[in-house]
Amino acid sequence: MAVIEDPTDIKNIGTVIRNVNALGVEKVYIVDPRNALPEDWQDMRERKSLSKTSVSAVKWTFVKRFNSTIECFQHLEEKGFVSAVTSPHVKGKVNVFLNEGDYTTHTKLAVWFGNEKRGISEVAVERSEMCVAIPMFGMIESLNLGTSSGIVLYEVTKQRREYQSKYRRGNKKGKRSEPLPTTMPRDAS
Repeated sequence: MAVIEDPTDIKNIGTVIRNVNALGVEKVYIVDPRNALPEDWQDMRERKSLSKTSVSAVKWTFVKRFNSTIECFQHLEEKGFVSAVTSPHVKGKVNVFLNEGDYTTHTKLAVWFGNEKRGISEVAVERSEMCVAIPMFGMIESLNLGTSSGIVLYEVTKQRREYQSKYRRGNKKGKRSEPLPTTMPRDAS
C-alpha cells in the first residue's frame, strides 16, 4: 500500500495513483488535512482533475482519505500494517537505501511518501519501522513525488512478487505447452 502525506499538487496525486495501479499495489491512502479531496471514493473517481492526471487509474484504484497522519497510522496499525517512510537518513531509525532493503519480511507493508516541499512528517518518521532512501548521485538530492513513488514502489513490488512466486503455496505454477520465444519473430513479408 502507498500512503501520500499532505500532498499539495493534484498532478502528483494523480501520478501516484497511476503508479500504484500500473505496479499492482492494492491501495492508496491520502492524508489530506486541508480537505482538498472528497471524502467518498466514488466522488474522487468522478473528479475530472484526478481522472485526467491519473489517466483514469483512479477509477480502478482504491483510494481512501484521512484527515490526519495519526488517524491514518491508527487505521493501518489496527489492520496490522508496518510502515516504511521515504526519507534520507534519519538518526535513530533503521535507514536503508532502496536497493538494499528487504520488503518481503512483512505481509502488510505501507510505504509513505511525504509532502512535496516539507517531505515526511516527524510523526510519520516516529511511527514507522524504517526509512528508505533512493540513492542519488547528482547535485540535487530530491525527486518529485510522482517520480519517487514510481521508483520506490517498483522496487518494493518487484521484491514482493519474486518472493511470492518463489514461496507460492504448493509451487503450483501453470506450464506452457510451448515456451515463449526468446527473440521476436521477423516479419514474413
